[in-house]
Amino acid sequence: MKPFFGHPRRFLVLILAIIAVGIISTVSYLHSSSGREGYRYVRAQGDSINVAIHYSPMSLYRYGDSLGGLNYEIATQIGRQYGDKFKFYPISSSTQALSGLAEGKYDIVIADIPVTSSLKEKYLFTDPIYTDRQVLVSRDSTISSPLHLAGQKVWVVKGSPAVERLENLEREIGDTICIEATDRYTAEQLVLLTAGGEIDRAVVNEDVASRIAPSYPQLIISTGISFTQFQSWILNRDEKDLTKKLNSQIAQFKTTELYDSLIRKWTIAE
Repeated sequence: MKPFFGHPRRFLVLILAIIAVGIISTVSYLHSSSGREGYRYVRAQGDSINVAIHYSPMSLYRYGDSLGGLNYEIATQIGRQYGDKFKFYPISSSTQALSGLAEGKYDIVIADIPVTSSLKEKYLFTDPIYTDRQVLVSRDSTISSPLHLAGQKVWVVKGSPAVERLENLEREIGDTICIEATDRYTAEQLVLLTAGGEIDRAVVNEDVASRIAPSYPQLIISTGISFTQFQSWILNRDEKDLTKKLNSQIAQFKTTELYDSLIRKWTIAE
């Protein structure tokens, strides 16, 4: 009998179901544990800070009966230490989160979006929380350099800085890269789709890929596509006071042993 995972459509359905259940259960958990609205957006009033946080292994993720993720744990600890009231809204689309930021729904966006010069023209970024880089995820051992992507199809999340990086890479190598930017899947899903053979390759953040790859020995994530990049929280350009306040809190928190332990816990190697 043919294995369940051998059928591409069944594999895709399972992936989507797992991610959907994870997002719903995370929102439900936040709702039930804090007494706040969860499924329906209701902007927090008063001193609460509304935070759109990306549902991903590095930002916010449901592990068994608890929530985890480097960004979520750092934000939670900062809130506890300095008395800030963060109201979290799990989101699966970085593009959607940035749109909500522009509309005033959110005060902060926490997502797997590295700081780039083009984004700095549109938004304010806090001081770096940690560093990361973009890597190629594939099952093809013959691709060991970005130069080998000439003429190849590469999947990325729509709105991700990986799009800009691949476009720059096209100019560097003087050849076309077929960039497939999608808003249907998260970076995590693209890794899983590559592992299942649904797509040939994708570019995602290394820390996201590294937390999934050990479960899929066929995946290769050793080819870097970008240099090391800063990962920060994102605010509108008129939120200078809030950015200054967060920077002070982040700077103090980064001097603690707790910050060091969280970095060791969640990143590849520091």
